Amino acid sequence: MSLPQLSRYLPILDWGRRYDRAAFTGDAVAAVIVTIMLIPQSLAYALLAGLPPEAGIYASIAPILLYALFGTSRALAVGPVAVVSLMTATAVGGVAESGTAGYMAAALTLALLSGAMLLALGLFRLGFLANFLSHPVIAGFITASGILIAASQLHHILGIEGEGDTLPEIVAGLWAHIGETNPVTLALGVAATAFLYWVRGGLKPLLRRLGLGPRMADLGARTGPVVAIVATTLAVWGFDLGARGVAIVGEVPQSLPPLTLPSLSPALISELAVPALLISIIGFVESISVAQTLAARTRQRIDPDQELIGLGAANIGAAMTGGFPVTGGFSRSVVNYDAGAETPAAGAFTALGLALAALYLTPLIHFLPKATLAATIIVAVLSLVDLSILRRAWAFSRTDFAAVSVTILLTLLAGVEIGVMAGALTSILVHLYKTSRPHMAVVGRVPGTEHFRNVLRHDVETQPHVLSLRVDESLYFPNARFLEDRLAAFVAEKPELTDVVLMFPAVNEIDLSALESLEAINARLREAGIRLHLSEVKGPVMDRLKRCKLLEELTGEVFLSQHEAVCRLAEGRPSRPG
Repeated sequence: MSLPQLSRYLPILDWGRRYDRAAFTGDAVAAVIVTIMLIPQSLAYALLAGLPPEAGIYASIAPILLYALFGTSRALAVGPVAVVSLMTATAVGGVAESGTAGYMAAALTLALLSGAMLLALGLFRLGFLANFLSHPVIAGFITASGILIAASQLHHILGIEGEGDTLPEIVAGLWAHIGETNPVTLALGVAATAFLYWVRGGLKPLLRRLGLGPRMADLGARTGPVVAIVATTLAVWGFDLGARGVAIVGEVPQSLPPLTLPSLSPALISELAVPALLISIIGFVESISVAQTLAARTRQRIDPDQELIGLGAANIGAAMTGGFPVTGGFSRSVVNYDAGAETPAAGAFTALGLALAALYLTPLIHFLPKATLAATIIVAVLSLVDLSILRRAWAFSRTDFAAVSVTILLTLLAGVEIGVMAGALTSILVHLYKTSRPHMAVVGRVPGTEHFRNVLRHDVETQPHVLSLRVDESLYFPNARFLEDRLAAFVAEKPELTDVVLMFPAVNEIDLSALESLEAINARLREAGIRLHLSEVKGPVMDRLKRCKLLEELTGEVFLSQHEAVCRLAEGRPSRPG
């Protein structure tokens, strides 16, 4: 295999050959900033996934290194993210009890399965499958997940017991224990939440007024969670708030990620297979969206199939080093880009920084209150909630509104797994519904031109004995009968017809069912004494039609343009076919 071919699967061989001191400087600065940001995020998302806090740090080391080897994005930062962490908690919580060895083993297996699926999709170049989740459905799912995540963290803010995978279960659990609220924990949690919320909008203007440049002020604002963690940790330690019922992180192992072996139990694999697939799809869609958005700013190219390989390797790495499923995160990737990351080496340097933190800084978070981590999660995920998608979908398309609404409601009421499956199914059903009833327009010629437009929208010229029908969709089995029915209705309204011209400028595909419908239409029109013509047929469609008998049996002709068809038919009414 030549170097260019090998570089396709190992992009590091491409950008690594051009690596220089300037790139190193940009990558190193970005790594320092992202590392500071990732430490609280990693701890928080491990808490969200129901895992020990160190699992979040472990999940941010080996995966980043592996993505740097196989990924194509120069700015994407891989690690735990909110939605995937929630899906992990839901999936693993269904097969093991939180806090047990079985729970950790199941999380490792989930990461391994997700990595294997992503790797397989990439090797077989099946990245297009993610397109079956429409953007409105993804937006609806992420919005509902953000609400679920925020609600699931309220019991940490209140200092009470809480459980549940759906919004009604979470609310019922909070209500049942609301009388046990710990006032000290509540004060810490509310203060941290309020501070972090202010940081998102108020710290940057303050830093600008203090004289910092726009870029440094923006980066400083993004490290706000570190301030909250330091302040609340010192408060718990200094005032011994742990003795007053404040839940803290506790002892965290002071070590590098361990080598772990996921369980390969057939029973466990069968239970986690579907959740792993859903996590793979959602993670890939989120990651590729972030990667392509950032790549567009610098005119870089992202290879979706190679991204699948990179994310697959990252998840397998997480499974082997005590982590859980990971993907590319929006906030950390934007910070990575804004901080000046030039190549994926910035991720490798970030992994080095996190490894040093795992070795030397974990004793410092012993007194970190879980309420602060919950506040970090709540403020982060509230930015994901976008209920305006409902208004926009309603204004634009009722079917899209129905898809978004179903996804949001089922995610909130039945859980994330059912929600994302319902979203995928709804996306497919909406597509089938729309394409099963393609837009068809009777057209006429705009006076003085060769353009043909809808007779209901424009003042056009028509011929009483010619019906020109433009089909605005590819023809396949869901809409083949619809074409027959619509054409029959049009023909029944015009007893003087001698010719029907089907315009195919938007028909990119015709399957066997549609071909049979066209043959049936041709036969019925022949019996009625009407000729069938085709116009503006695309090359690939014509190539396929030439391989069947339709063109041989066609009662009319195939015209290069609709203008040619109308001119030829206007020369004189052809004799009716016998």
